[in-house]
Amino acid sequence: MKQLFFLIALLLFACSPRQASQHQAQAATITQMRFHCSADTILINDLLRQGNDSGLADANALVEFYARRLLGTPYVAHTLEADEEVLTINIHELDCLTFIETLYALTRATLAGRYSWRDYADNIENVRYRGGVMGDYSSRIHYMSEWIIDNHMRGNLVEVTPDLPHATHMVKNIDYMTHNPGQYRQLKNDTAMVEKIRKHELRNHRFPYLKRSWLNDKAVKAALRSGDFVSLVTRAEGLDVSHNGIIVIDDKGDPYLLDASMSGGKVMLESKPLFKYLEHSKNNIGIRVYRMMQ
Repeated sequence: MKQLFFLIALLLFACSPRQASQHQAQAATITQMRFHCSADTILINDLLRQGNDSGLADANALVEFYARRLLGTPYVAHTLEADEEVLTINIHELDCLTFIETLYALTRATLAGRYSWRDYADNIENVRYRGGVMGDYSSRIHYMSEWIIDNHMRGNLVEVTPDLPHATHMVKNIDYMTHNPGQYRQLKNDTAMVEKIRKHELRNHRFPYLKRSWLNDKAVKAALRSGDFVSLVTRAEGLDVSHNGIIVIDDKGDPYLLDASMSGGKVMLESKPLFKYLEHSKNNIGIRVYRMMQ
């Protein structure tokens, strides 16, 4: 009866930031959930219906399918931040990481033949948190290198960067957060949480990447697929990547970036091929590519 009342309440309230902070729910596999607004569950259910009705059964095809349906969604940063860690469900405002998490969750639910926002929520928790289980702020995976490793180990994703022609490796300390705690709401005045984060940072971490100078190479372009996840590798100290999105291949075989763009203010397909997009970038020196396991 309580669940029925909650669902009715979601439908009655209008979508607004003021109401978003009040919408919390409990589910069997999560401690706490927070919605941006009531329309999140409605939109997620509708998207899952479209995905299931599409007949698509390939993960990459579904990733691109859902990405195109999210075109125009506003870019909003820091939507996951709260006084206490909660499972945030917000499909109406996306940044570059929550965008690819959303694509993962929608695709994984569709591959399982599921239609419910609850399945989507379970998949969001599974991909966002270490071991797929939400705890406190430190349980959220904050660096893409660990995000890729953790989700690969659990059979969610596979990194294909090492298999790309001309791929190379970099060794780097991934520890930006503990060197800059003042930039993070949850770390500013919490030395204990800083130490928890420090335990999960990566030192002398070796990871594969493809230099941007090879992005127009025919063999490289032939190895990429529409619906591949892509991260832009940065030279910034303490960080591994600076941005995320997916690859879309045009009819000429050129890869483009479809992303939640901070500069564009929305989910969009970038106007230049990926090699042109990165051509004059000072900090982004290459890419990492990974895709969903079926």
